[in-house]
Amino acid sequence: MSQPQNDAAGTGLALPSRRAMLVGAGAALASTTAALGQPEPPSTVTNPPRDFRPSAAPTTYFNDPDVITVDPAFGPYVVPNSAIRRLWTGALWAEGPAWNSLGRFLIWSDIPNDRQMRWLEEDGHVGVFRSRSNNSNGNTFDRQGRQISCEHVTRRVVRYELDGSATILADRFDGKPFNSPNDVEQHADGSYWFTDPPYGGLLYEGMPDEAGGPSNPQGRINPRLGQPAGIAVGKRALPNALYRIDPTGRIDQVLTDAQVPNPNGLCFSPDRKTLYLSSTGKGPGDTGAGGKGEIYAFDVGDGPKLSNQRLFSDCVVDGVKCGPDGMRADVDGNLWVASNAGRAVGYNGVTVWSPQGQLIGRIRLPEACGNLTFGGPKRNRLFMTASQSLYAVYVNTQGAGPA
Repeated sequence: MSQPQNDAAGTGLALPSRRAMLVGAGAALASTTAALGQPEPPSTVTNPPRDFRPSAAPTTYFNDPDVITVDPAFGPYVVPNSAIRRLWTGALWAEGPAWNSLGRFLIWSDIPNDRQMRWLEEDGHVGVFRSRSNNSNGNTFDRQGRQISCEHVTRRVVRYELDGSATILADRFDGKPFNSPNDVEQHADGSYWFTDPPYGGLLYEGMPDEAGGPSNPQGRINPRLGQPAGIAVGKRALPNALYRIDPTGRIDQVLTDAQVPNPNGLCFSPDRKTLYLSSTGKGPGDTGAGGKGEIYAFDVGDGPKLSNQRLFSDCVVDGVKCGPDGMRADVDGNLWVASNAGRAVGYNGVTVWSPQGQLIGRIRLPEACGNLTFGGPKRNRLFMTASQSLYAVYVNTQGAGPA
């Protein structure tokens, strides 16, 4: 999707409306596909079609038609007359939204563009917050207001201190570099938990292994292209895993692929006694089958101890796999999960699950959603990073903690 514009280069000349262009294109496509005997592909999830652009006219519905109550338990969380808004578009793959309560702004990663973006609540301005970002993915703000970021290229987790300096929290385990830290959250005990799947080994999102490594076995890809001089290039040496950084600095490997394949998004329940972990698909260099797009739950013990692993949800809705990624819990313990359903129009966006794992609601977006967080001054606005864009909607609950 292109950045919406109201006139031609500020000349005051009106451009044809996007809807008019789409209608014309749709008619041409329909005639072509009809001539070929093929069904017309779906182009929208909302009936009648809606315009998600920031400059679009308000929706005319009392309840947003793309905020769907699956179970009556979801009804109290829906804010009447609150519409989904697309706040910005222009990313290549948006991820890792995190809300800064003091500054009242949202930051997120545009991974392939190697930058972090920032949205200001006061006027909706969007600008580049950090470039380069080492192809950062997941971000969070800890309980001291410091930004934590997972970096693909440098294979590390960093913390940006309040004085402007940066601290490397983790860049290796047992002397071996990580794969590509992906998502991170702080526990109430001060520890940081992060996942380390291999997706940063994709040329598009980070840096493949050096020649002969699992993500570059033939050595045809030059991982140094586009990187600064002196960048360290290595080979994958660790299994996909979940890690915990103790307040003392000790790093523990909590789970590996053998227990949860391709661990990706994670979050804690409001009381921090349950950890939720998404298991996503096979990544570059993986030799196993990969995850199946499921969410697992664990009881959290002392330190790095987890127990009572159980399947929380297979994330299948109406027979459609709504692949989970990033997730956040609200104060009632419901789990709000980013959904990537690929070409299954109408199932990309967000799925909402009760603490018992029952689907209670959905939010439909016109793009695959990779991550989300609660923000706003009251922490009652759900921000969603979906493929190329940033979306938001107000809900009648609050996020369970800083994110």
